[in-house]
Amino acid sequence: MRVPAVYQMTGFSSVMHLLVDGICVCCMYLMASSFSDTHILGIFLLYNVLAFLSQPFTGMWADRMERKHWMLLVSAVLLTLAVLATSVVMNVEYCSAGMPVVAALLGVGNSLFHVWGGKLVAVGTDNDIRALGVFVATGALGLSLGMVFFSWTLLYVLLISFCLLAVACLNVDEPEASADAANVNVSRFSSAFVLLAVTAIMAVVMLRSFVSESFSAGLSKNSTMLLMAGALSMLGKMAGGWMAHWLGIVRMLVLVMVILAVCFLFRGLGTMVLLAALFVVNCTMPVTLYLANIVLPGREGLAFGLLAAALMPGYLIALHLL
Repeated sequence: MRVPAVYQMTGFSSVMHLLVDGICVCCMYLMASSFSDTHILGIFLLYNVLAFLSQPFTGMWADRMERKHWMLLVSAVLLTLAVLATSVVMNVEYCSAGMPVVAALLGVGNSLFHVWGGKLVAVGTDNDIRALGVFVATGALGLSLGMVFFSWTLLYVLLISFCLLAVACLNVDEPEASADAANVNVSRFSSAFVLLAVTAIMAVVMLRSFVSESFSAGLSKNSTMLLMAGALSMLGKMAGGWMAHWLGIVRMLVLVMVILAVCFLFRGLGTMVLLAALFVVNCTMPVTLYLANIVLPGREGLAFGLLAAALMPGYLIALHLL
């Protein structure tokens, strides 16, 4: 039985999300293992700025492109160049000055992939909150795998797998929105409402990023804990989409808030409480993306990009305060 194109693309993009985030963190950690912390700190900052804060702009580009697979191919080329540049930086004398180039290639390649996948899944599934949760979830595991097992072998496996899947995507038709979804017009909302709603959703994303980092800061940074945190973050995002589908968004959010309050009150009891909180707070991720797509119909790339950019302030504030 032939698998419908929409499920193929959702599956491909979700697996590639894991691979892309793994490639990026693998390259960055390989460089960090060879250079001093003070030298690499600015490179990490440059990568994160380009990877996250550029997504509103790449998202707007995704909304305007007719053949969006071009974004995927450009992303694959940039990530391949980044891996080659990493090899040059680490193995050729006096080439450490090329680290900003690696960070830039990784950041832009990462940004292009994320808005491509976010737009594709949202449009192809008519903004199905379960599919959104699956797509956004896998990156967390990719990050933890890259941090714990970073090596040239892993990097090449991730890159080759990503490139093969990217080529496979060319043989799958890009899913189109249904007729009902295509007829939805931004004019159903006033400009003031859209601005207010998007601002509110971004504020929630910033708060979630801060809360997530606050609970993560209490966890030990050994390999086992990093893998557990990545796996639970992934499972939380996946579960959140299904919980919202079964319970409804309002009841699901009330349940999440109650559990988070309990975890906050008993956070001193140990690691299990912190891990439970990390799982629960990630359950809200598909909800915010779903609501942003509702508010910005036809501009799902921009919606995805704005929420990705909103992650950075909450993360930086948490790092400064904790």
